[in-house]
Amino acid sequence: MWCVAPGEGAIKLLIVGNPAPNHIGRHFYSAAKKMNLDVLLSDNSKAYNASWFMAKFYWWVRKRYPPLLKKYSQEVLNLCQEYQPHFLLSTGIAPIQHSVLEEIGKLNIKKINYLTDNPWNPALEDRWFKKSLCFYDYVFSPRKSNLDDLNKLSCKSVSYLPFAYAPEAHFIQFPENDLERKKLSSDVMFAGGGDADRIKIIKALTKTDLNIALYGGYWNRFSETKAYARGILEPVMLCKAVSVSKIVLCLVRRGNRDGHTMRTFEAAAMGACMLVEDTLEHREILGEEGESVLYFNNNQEMLEKINWLLMHDDERKRLSETVHERIMQGKHTYRDRLAQMFTFMSQE
Repeated sequence: MWCVAPGEGAIKLLIVGNPAPNHIGRHFYSAAKKMNLDVLLSDNSKAYNASWFMAKFYWWVRKRYPPLLKKYSQEVLNLCQEYQPHFLLSTGIAPIQHSVLEEIGKLNIKKINYLTDNPWNPALEDRWFKKSLCFYDYVFSPRKSNLDDLNKLSCKSVSYLPFAYAPEAHFIQFPENDLERKKLSSDVMFAGGGDADRIKIIKALTKTDLNIALYGGYWNRFSETKAYARGILEPVMLCKAVSVSKIVLCLVRRGNRDGHTMRTFEAAAMGACMLVEDTLEHREILGEEGESVLYFNNNQEMLEKINWLLMHDDERKRLSETVHERIMQGKHTYRDRLAQMFTFMSQE
């Protein structure tokens, strides 16, 4: 069990993550501020800020090894020695060497990793990171599919903790004028990376005459989806795009063995009418068919339900309102997730 001794003041938390407004590191930082914690955020992108040639070399030849891993790890250790946090919370495949995590543990700092990515994904697999995972005191994974793998890796404490939404980034926001509305409107939209398995799904959409909007990276690299790529939107603009899109697709990443994704909560918080890939986790979070979303298991079912939804305006409105209320009332913010981490750790 952990505790803060009387007279020590607020809990001190060091977050190692990306400070960009659409990243989970930033969301946890904002959540900690709202909880009145003493918090610092260290930018983990520094571990990758090498020259173009070096970055490519380490990505392809060294199998995604961070070029400045040693330097950044030492920076995190120095920060721990100076700041003396009670907890270190890293997000995703955090660029901290296992030897440094071991040294941080000697400072009586509890080490937490919120494992946003699946290290067994062939596109992401990093052997060095798997070794580092064993030096965390707590690993929280937003996917049930890799809990056994993490336990077999001999991680000290492994728990399932779903993704969430950030109220300051994910909310209902309408376009400011007709020009903006026209630019952002669509029949069907999807926001997320253009993974190969997702291309197969979106390709089925492109054979229709629907107004399709694809936001996120890599869509312009594929001939099937290039015409529908609309780039990467800042959080507020993404909220506006959702508000004027009739249907929002929610797709998992098969390479990650996802049961749900960040967008599961974010799209709901933004008031989307959601058509969702059918998984057990999605049904646990969003309810059964027709409660707050519709589900699909294959491309034909997806197209049939899109056509049905487009012909039923009232039902789209009901679903968007219901899923928004469900997520809003369900304790699904990153502040809630941070509180859940602390509650779990205090009970051990």
